Amino acid sequence: MKAMVINKICNVLNEAPLTLVDIPAPNISNNEILIKVNTCGVCHTELDEIEGRTPPSSFPMIPGHQVVGKVIEKGKNVTLFEIGDRVGVGWIFSACGKCEFCQRGLENLCNDFKATGRDAHGGYAEYMKINENYAVKLPDNFSDEEAAPLLCAGAIGYRSLKLANIKNGMNLGLTGFGASAHLILKLVKYLYPDSNVFVFARNPKEREFALELGAAWSGDTTDNAPELLHAIIDTTPVWKPIVEAMKNLAPAGRLVINAIRKEDIDKNYLLNLSYERDLWLEKEIKSVANVTTSDIKEFVEIASKANIKPVYQTYSLEEANLALRELKEKKIKGAKVLKIN
Repeated sequence: MKAMVINKICNVLNEAPLTLVDIPAPNISNNEILIKVNTCGVCHTELDEIEGRTPPSSFPMIPGHQVVGKVIEKGKNVTLFEIGDRVGVGWIFSACGKCEFCQRGLENLCNDFKATGRDAHGGYAEYMKINENYAVKLPDNFSDEEAAPLLCAGAIGYRSLKLANIKNGMNLGLTGFGASAHLILKLVKYLYPDSNVFVFARNPKEREFALELGAAWSGDTTDNAPELLHAIIDTTPVWKPIVEAMKNLAPAGRLVINAIRKEDIDKNYLLNLSYERDLWLEKEIKSVANVTTSDIKEFVEIASKANIKPVYQTYSLEEANLALRELKEKKIKGAKVLKIN
């Protein structure tokens, strides 16, 4: 099969980070399914893997964790899927299933959590395998291209929104407006129709895009929103927006950081949190760690009912390096998706 692989840690802007290879298709075990991959979303986490902020557990590694395809083979113990089923795979590849966190439905916090495309081969390939318990069936009202971003950008956005703990009518802020944030905005419009969404983004095109999708206001990362916000979800890879977001929170407001890793602090920017301005009056900061399989299933179901579909750009498998470079350069409108089969 054809696959794009990470061979080493490097800077995406200095060299092509992925190499096209021809390798054997994976063999499955009794509890696994073999998927013929049709599409795979491109995520900022791939940049974190390639540039060493959350590096692959081994090399070479096939990245990609927003995988859509069809089951073409199943192990003898598989009961959840049949040959021909269309399935999706997200960031969670596996967990131990036995620890305290797994027993509480928090397998995203399991010490043995394994990530698709980082700890096990992912979807930048013609085929991939996974344990049946970590794949999900996909509804028919999404194309393969539309379904891919739902599996990470959408699911992690959904988990972030749950952790934001808002109610209908409360103000929500979104810092950064890429693949995840634009789906969160659509989700808020459906779940909390009386809530206003305020978008902070450095890129003027992202701010314009947010207004097109129904944001009540958009401004630069350093701007003050016209109203204080009950919660803000940060989807950026950098630190500065965290400091800037805190000053826009209302008392008892919550900042939810939707990122696996943050890039190094810009030395030209002074990280200066003020206790009185930014944290006092019971404001809080909460991180998001990975996703659970139930997050993916729940979000896909809601997205299907609400007809929430992402804006996306498509690339061939061989153009994966171009898609990653554009992501690094912030050339983003919605999501980026590889068409593979």
